[in-house]
Amino acid sequence: MAKKLINKSVVLNVVGTLIIITGVLMALAIPFSFCYNDGMQGVFIQSTLITIAIGLLTKYLTRKKKSDEVKKREGYLIVAIGWFAMIICSAIPYLLSGAFDGTTNAFFETISGLTTTGSSILNNIEQMPESILFWRSMTQWIGGMGIIVLTIAILPLLGVGGMELFASEAPGPTKDKIHPRIKETAKRLWLIYVFLTLLETTLLWLAEMSFFDAFNHALTTMSTGGFSTKQASVGHFTSPLIQYIIIVFMFLAGTNFTLLYYGSKLKLKKIWKNDEFNWYVMAVVLLTIVITPIVLMATNSDIEQGIRTALFQVVSIITTTGYASANYTEWGAFAIFIFFLLLFSGASAGSTSGGMKIVRITLLMKNGFLEFKRRLHPNAIIPVQLNGNGVAPKIIYNLLAFVFFYIFVFVSGAIVLTFIGLDFQDAISASITAVSNVGPGIGSINPSASFAHLPDAAKWVLSFLMILGRLELFTIAILFTPYFWRRN
Repeated sequence: MAKKLINKSVVLNVVGTLIIITGVLMALAIPFSFCYNDGMQGVFIQSTLITIAIGLLTKYLTRKKKSDEVKKREGYLIVAIGWFAMIICSAIPYLLSGAFDGTTNAFFETISGLTTTGSSILNNIEQMPESILFWRSMTQWIGGMGIIVLTIAILPLLGVGGMELFASEAPGPTKDKIHPRIKETAKRLWLIYVFLTLLETTLLWLAEMSFFDAFNHALTTMSTGGFSTKQASVGHFTSPLIQYIIIVFMFLAGTNFTLLYYGSKLKLKKIWKNDEFNWYVMAVVLLTIVITPIVLMATNSDIEQGIRTALFQVVSIITTTGYASANYTEWGAFAIFIFFLLLFSGASAGSTSGGMKIVRITLLMKNGFLEFKRRLHPNAIIPVQLNGNGVAPKIIYNLLAFVFFYIFVFVSGAIVLTFIGLDFQDAISASITAVSNVGPGIGSINPSASFAHLPDAAKWVLSFLMILGRLELFTIAILFTPYFWRRN
């Protein structure tokens, strides 16, 4: 008997587990609904039961195969199908509550949440039921946690994703072995994720933010999601202390989580010797220095406020969180262009941020400069170095392929959006902010606006781009190639 190309039972069994986890986390919205008496108790009880029932049924029907080995093809399908299953289940409360105008808006908000993009169609956030706002924030936290596990534990095994670069990075699990077992690695990084979320909640609460607002903003900061409980985002909170706390935790969320693990063990040398982290810090500092004078001239702020405003926006965009304490599109063309370029960047590999990641940009720059040396010394072998180690040519080839595909997806998305009816500025801005999972862009989707005015077709295109960008492009794209489905 011919061997199966893909073991569907194994795939569906793991997907069933993901659905159950989603349902259990969904149940956390029920106490909030009762506490605030927002009338959503029935919706969340029903949604939770439906989700857990779907997960249990899927697990039951595939129970005999659960111990089978997960191979590469199954791995890709688990990531893709698992993500889509979580999206469908996470949208159930939105659909049952009627809080969102139409199915398209409900799914757009769900996808934006789980992909930690932060693009929203809501123009009346403060009038929404508290339990809906909590679940909205929780979808981002789930997405962030999922991404940590995917990028650290699963995607390297598949040979895709930003964490493949860990093969040449000292602080990566494939090099230094945080722990040889995937479960242990994921568990330790989850603990850091949960600890930092609770710590930020406590600090924001002590800074006189309400517990509800503090908890929600902690959930969406650590996931670099950017959903807020206020229409004006973090700009609603004028307290400098609150903004500084959020800046610090956005920065931490954009840091490689394995470095945070080493930091918790006081292995600080591993952090300071990490090339990507150094470039990350340098980018934040230099961009803040460049943007601060622009802010001071555009807003008539004092020096402290100008530095804080510039720093907040820089950290928010580079980490792809998407919070706003000000509207950077009001600061002139130069500032707009700087922030537009930042939409491509992203922070560190192995963090919850989106974008291309700084390590990729660093390696591209290093490879570009080394090309001059290679031209002068054609017979010399001059490898690109990262953290003092040579990077394998295979990784450079993969990197170049990724960047090409990234640009290709961005341009294709922009072309489709212009065809739908968006103007040039909105199309390129919406496309890159979706692929990079940032949230706000420029034009009519600036930090002070929402995505509600876009046509439904544009929202579905952006939803697909968000998923594609969140799962590191190749993870989804490979499913549409004939190579994936061939028996070889």
